Amino acid sequence: MRQRYCGDDGALFGPGPSPSSFFLCAFVAYAGPGLPVPAHHTNRNPTPVSLDTTTIEPAAARRPIAGRARALTLAVVLSAELMNALDGSVVYTALPTIAADTGAGTAALQWIHAAYALTFALGLITGGRLGDLYGRKRIFLAGTTVFTLASLLCGIATGPELLIAARVLQGAAAAAMVPQVLATLHVTFDEGSRTKAFGLYGTVMSLGTVLGPVLGGVLTQANLFDLGWRPVFLINLPIGIAAVTVGLRYIPESLDRTTRRLDPLGMFLSALGLLLITLPLTLGGEHGWPAWSFTSMAVGLLVLAVFLAQQRAKTRTGGSPLVVLSLFTGRAFSAGLAVQLAFGLLSGAFFLSWALFMQDGLGLTPGQAALGFVAASLGEMGGAWLAMSLVRRYGRAVPQAGALLAAAALTGYHHLITTEGTGMGTVLAAAPMLAVGLGLGMIGAPLADLTLGKVPDHHAGSASGLFNTSTQLGIALGTALTTLILFTHTPTGTQGPAMNTAFAHSLWYITATLLTMWALMLLLPKADRTN
Repeated sequence: MRQRYCGDDGALFGPGPSPSSFFLCAFVAYAGPGLPVPAHHTNRNPTPVSLDTTTIEPAAARRPIAGRARALTLAVVLSAELMNALDGSVVYTALPTIAADTGAGTAALQWIHAAYALTFALGLITGGRLGDLYGRKRIFLAGTTVFTLASLLCGIATGPELLIAARVLQGAAAAAMVPQVLATLHVTFDEGSRTKAFGLYGTVMSLGTVLGPVLGGVLTQANLFDLGWRPVFLINLPIGIAAVTVGLRYIPESLDRTTRRLDPLGMFLSALGLLLITLPLTLGGEHGWPAWSFTSMAVGLLVLAVFLAQQRAKTRTGGSPLVVLSLFTGRAFSAGLAVQLAFGLLSGAFFLSWALFMQDGLGLTPGQAALGFVAASLGEMGGAWLAMSLVRRYGRAVPQAGALLAAAALTGYHHLITTEGTGMGTVLAAAPMLAVGLGLGMIGAPLADLTLGKVPDHHAGSASGLFNTSTQLGIALGTALTTLILFTHTPTGTQGPAMNTAFAHSLWYITATLLTMWALMLLLPKADRTN
């Protein structure tokens, strides 16, 4: 009989279950019992280790975690990832209400979204390294605590300026919190059980991104306690408080005992380079792509080149670089980052353009458009569960099959748009999203495992920061390309047939991205023949 790790009432963190609790319980019930008892680093009575050595505690010396602690650790870190994934997109549908309530103008509304995305992307590499150096549990709990407090500040903000400032703080906290999720999973679960844990991470990340706009619309329209848009942010409070409370007791501590100190110059150069690239990608489209946006991206690339040279020099002299360059000697890691970048690009481009098509092209209400998001979410869940069952046996063939399935579904969608036009009903427009979601779920769920599975434990934080940075850069690039492609093909307006034509054109670019991903996946690990 399958053992359960949830409360008697179905809640993961005690009475009063939330939708996220039920969601995580369902996955933990599936993954937990099949996972062997893992091991982890511990700070209790540690073996003395010289700071000059390159060794780290062997896995056999780590204290095993009991089944309940293992399941709760998984649930806590995934709940943090869920908060981050939702907050990246939940604000979209709440922006009109925020504008009406706070008097925010167009520029302020842009920054309410961009402030979070930018600070999050800039800090991920540093956040991952902080966990390696000072302890992943410690940085995770600190980041989650500040993220929860920042969510409260967002929810009680009285004007756009305060809301933007709170979103900056929220993004910075997420940059410390999120890299520890994958790093903790990496060092807590052994190689056999890690596949399911990483698969659940990919599922939560994808579903949170897709369901964010739906949840934002539902909470805003519900007007709970006459709070209007504020529950969009306040919903994080119970999740964050529960995560910190349970995490204090159950999450194991781990760190890299070979890392001696931070790299302030590397932190500055990486953040500056990413800022100069992501800022124009986030805001340039709204301003018609002025010259400064391209200049900024060019300078950003130069700064990142200087950053790479500085990291190489620091590595040669035996220092502690911000990025562990030896990670890139593994083909799976380098290829995985490229695939994740493309996957972020695809996600950012497709779901934004599809939402515009549903509302501006077909004239559907946000509630009607939500049906398609639900269909995509159900498909992603099915694809993720399928991928987790097959990836150990078939390796890269699983996400490759997902890429081909999604490409075929989008090709069919293109044909449907060109034949049905604006007469397409809600159900007909939403139905293909089930197949699209199934394919994307088969891609997203196993990517973390295929990319990070062979990374040494003591570099898990740095690797996780790079993996998440690739995602955010891809999303920013995809969003920018969406505005460029859509409005290039809508010279006579952005409503009705013009938007349909623009969306149909965008599907060809997105399909090409999927096929490119399929080719890049040839560099990912093959099937595990020993399984």
